[in-house]
Amino acid sequence: MCGRFSMAIEAEKLKSALALGQLPLEWPTSYNFAPSQLIPTVPDPETRDVVLMRWGLVPFWAKDPSIGARMINARAESVEEKPSFRNSFKHKRCLVLADGFYEWKKAGAGGKVSIPYYFSLKSGEPFAFAGLWDDWEPKGLSQIPGLTTCTIITTEANDVVAEVHPRMPVILEKEASFRWLESGDPAELKSLLRPLDPEKLQAWEVGRAVNSPANDGPGLIDPVKGLFG
Repeated sequence: MCGRFSMAIEAEKLKSALALGQLPLEWPTSYNFAPSQLIPTVPDPETRDVVLMRWGLVPFWAKDPSIGARMINARAESVEEKPSFRNSFKHKRCLVLADGFYEWKKAGAGGKVSIPYYFSLKSGEPFAFAGLWDDWEPKGLSQIPGLTTCTIITTEANDVVAEVHPRMPVILEKEASFRWLESGDPAELKSLLRPLDPEKLQAWEVGRAVNSPANDGPGLIDPVKGLFG
């Protein structure tokens, strides 16, 4: 799964690097985005404006928004068929903007210890995860506001991530990100949901401060041990 990521690049640099449109006035950089937080997404292929959405997809048909806590990721293998995601796969795809992500490696007797690792592009450039989004409106629950929410699609790990975890988020390179937003061909869309070339990815162990969503700052990605990948 992908349960934490970073997006800490200055707004104008990000806008130029990914050919984006308008960005929010309050640019929410973080070294530790976590589920239920507002995260930066791009849902419109024409404007490519950045929209903040809550992480944890709530399908339009859901009775209440609590389902979103279980919908932070969608598996690439079943995204076209699963009821929670199939409508969004057809009509409401988005990019989730990032410059790195975390996964945890099980260690110790019985795998009781979880060691965090940070993954980023060797180039140091920002990138986009393949995502889905949806709007949810309460039905007869006027005390609960409507929501715009999203999820990050995962796939099998490449050789770098597999050293730590069997799954990884789908990272879309620049041209693929345009196709993800624009294409109406399900076969082409599914072809984009593949692991990133491992030669483009690097990783290192980081400290356990990232385990708490309350923690933020560049120190979270300081290496504990040497790079690999």
